[in-house]
Amino acid sequence: MTQPPVPSERGAEVGRRIGVGLMYGLWKPRVLGAWKVPATGPVIFAVNHSHNIDGPMVMGVAPRPTHFLIKKEAFVGPLDPFLTGIGQLKVDRSSADRTAITRALGVLESGGVLGIFPEGTRGEGDFASLRAGLAYFAVRSGAPIVPIAVLGSSDKGGRLIKGLPPLRSRVDVVFGDPFDAGDGSGRRTRKALDEATERIQKQLTRHLENARRLTGHQATLE
Repeated sequence: MTQPPVPSERGAEVGRRIGVGLMYGLWKPRVLGAWKVPATGPVIFAVNHSHNIDGPMVMGVAPRPTHFLIKKEAFVGPLDPFLTGIGQLKVDRSSADRTAITRALGVLESGGVLGIFPEGTRGEGDFASLRAGLAYFAVRSGAPIVPIAVLGSSDKGGRLIKGLPPLRSRVDVVFGDPFDAGDGSGRRTRKALDEATERIQKQLTRHLENARRLTGHQATLE
């Protein structure tokens, strides 16, 4: 059985450069802690997700090209060849998508950066509900996780395009300290993954709280 191809690193670098132009051209990103991202080797970006621009924003401001796991529903029309061409990964969230899993592990095995929205879907962006995928990739690959908080993208809609933040508004992207999700045993049992998910959630929540204090963004109260 042939292995699915690993997404193109060169394509992801093209995507990063496009992201730089768009994100800095349309908004005013303030990037904090990007120096914490390991310069080489496999890394997993764990990004909170409250707005559609969160992924492109991280792609544009991160110091390394990123391969994001993106729901297959986004790969429609001309976006399909474009997203594929810039090294992004299509995933079917309705089942265990073995092709996407294999390709994502391939990114890490080749020393690349895998981007994941651990909440699984766009929501409050507070890491309150994590899916097990992040723990699986971290424990299986041994790659460190870098928590990333994107703040300000969902504060209010713009006047020209309601679904986007106001043009030239500030969006903060805060990179946290890398950490290992596993307990060092290399175990990949259900219990080990559950424990890893719990460790990850604590780390991500702590990072988000620190990022909010650092940037002055307060949690929205219902």
